[in-house]
Amino acid sequence: MTDPTTPADASAAPSSAAATDFAALALTPALLQGVDALGYTAMTPVQAHSLPAILAGRDVLAQAPTGSGKTAAFGLGLLHTIDATKIQTQALVLCPTRELADQVGKQLRKLAVGIPNLKVSVLCGGMPLGPQLASLETHDPQVVVGTPGRLQELLRKKALHLRGVRTLVLDEADRMLDMGFEEPIREIVGKLPKERQGLLFSATFPEEIRAMATAMLREPVEVTVEGGEQHAAIEQRFFEVEPAQKTPLLAALLLEYRPESCVVFCNMRRDTEEVVGSLSHYGFTALALHGDMEQRDRDEVLVRFANRSCNVLVASDVAARGLDVHDLAAVVNYELPTDPDVYVHRIGRTGRAGKAGLALSLVAPREVGRTEPIQARQGGKPLRWDKATPLAGKARNAPVAAMTTLRIDAGKTDKLRPGDIVGALTGDAGLPVAAVGKIDVFATRSYVAIARGQADKALMRLREGKIKGRKFRVSRM
Repeated sequence: MTDPTTPADASAAPSSAAATDFAALALTPALLQGVDALGYTAMTPVQAHSLPAILAGRDVLAQAPTGSGKTAAFGLGLLHTIDATKIQTQALVLCPTRELADQVGKQLRKLAVGIPNLKVSVLCGGMPLGPQLASLETHDPQVVVGTPGRLQELLRKKALHLRGVRTLVLDEADRMLDMGFEEPIREIVGKLPKERQGLLFSATFPEEIRAMATAMLREPVEVTVEGGEQHAAIEQRFFEVEPAQKTPLLAALLLEYRPESCVVFCNMRRDTEEVVGSLSHYGFTALALHGDMEQRDRDEVLVRFANRSCNVLVASDVAARGLDVHDLAAVVNYELPTDPDVYVHRIGRTGRAGKAGLALSLVAPREVGRTEPIQARQGGKPLRWDKATPLAGKARNAPVAAMTTLRIDAGKTDKLRPGDIVGALTGDAGLPVAAVGKIDVFATRSYVAIARGQADKALMRLREGKIKGRKFRVSRM
C-alpha cells in the first residue's frame, strides 16, 4: 500500500523552507486567501507530507496525532476540487462525534472564505432532524460534514444525495470503529460513486483500520506523523497507588501542580461522575463528560471548560474527541489505557505549539504491566516514577475557575451576535471589557464567560436591562 516514490510518504519533516510553504502548492488564489485568513504560514508535517499527494488526486491513509493540522490537510484537498457553481454534494467528511464535526465544519468555512456561494452543511445526531431536512430541501450543499448515524438516516429518507461526491474523508476513523459505526460507514460508502478520492485519517492504525483502508481506498499513499516532536515538551510522571487512594491522590496532585486547565481521563463512563463528585467535595470546579449525556448537556460542559468556567474536566476517551481547548495545561490518566497509542493520543492534548505540558498517570498495582508497552512506544526510555501523598481530609485553597458562565436564552435564531452581548455588558451593564471572556452563540441560546468577581453584577444588570433592545432570560450556570 505504501508508495515510496511520492513526496507525501516520508518519515521526517521536509528540510527545505519551500517544502513547507503553502504558496509552493498548486492551490487556487481563493484557497490561499483562506490560508492567510487563518494565519497559517508554514505547513505542519502532516500537511507537508500529505497535501502534494491529495492535490494530485491520490488516495491517502494518514496516521497523525491530535492537533497535527490534519483538518487543514484534507480541507484544502477537498476544497481544491469543489465547483461552487454546481449545486451538488461533491465532498463528504465523516466524523465520530458532533463536537468534532462542528469543529471541522467551522474550519472548512474559514478555509473557503474566498469561495463565493459555497454551502457547507454539518449534519449530526443529537440535533433536531427537521431543520436539517429543510436545509437539504432548499438545495444540496457542496460539502457535507457529519456523523455516520445521522447521515445514514438522511440517506434512508432520500434527503441526502451523494451521487456527485468526488472526495470522501474518514476523520478519526479509529474512534468511529470504537463507537460501532462500521456498518453505517459501509452503507454510506456504498452509495458513493466508485470513481472518487478517499482520505482516511486516524490517530492509531489497528488491523480494523487496515482492513477498512483496503476496502475503501485505492493504492493509498501512507503518511505517518509521529507525535514525538510534540510530546518532547510534555513532562510525564507516573504514580503507583492503591485503587481506593486514587481520588485523594488526584486531589493532592491538582493542589500541588495547580494546572489552569486539566483533563482527567477515565476508562469507564461511571468513573467520570464518581471522580467529579469527589473533586467537587474537595472544592474543585469539576465537570464530567461522557457518552451517556444529552447533547445539550455535553455542549454546555464543553463551553464551560473552553471558556475557563471549569478548570477540571473528567472525561471518557470517546466523549473527549473533538475537544478543542487551546493551552491545556495538564492531562491526568486516572486509569492507564490498555492501548499505548491511546495513551500517546491522550497526552498529546497538552504541550502543544511549543508550550510545556504535564501528563500525570495514576497506576494501580494491576495496571503496572500496561506501562511496559507505553515505554516501548516511546523508544524504550525509562518512565519517571514519583511518589506523592494522597490528600487527607478537606482540601485547602483548591484552585477556583477564573470565570463564571451566564446563559442567555436567545441565539442565532433571534439574530443575536457576540457583539450584541459585549455591547450590553460593557454599555448598560457597565462591565470593563477585560471582565468579558469567551462568547458562544448557538441556535437558541448563548453563553458568555464573565470574570468570577463580576458575575453577580453582570447577571443583575442583564436581567434588569436589555440586549439588542429586547429582554431575554439570563441565568448563571
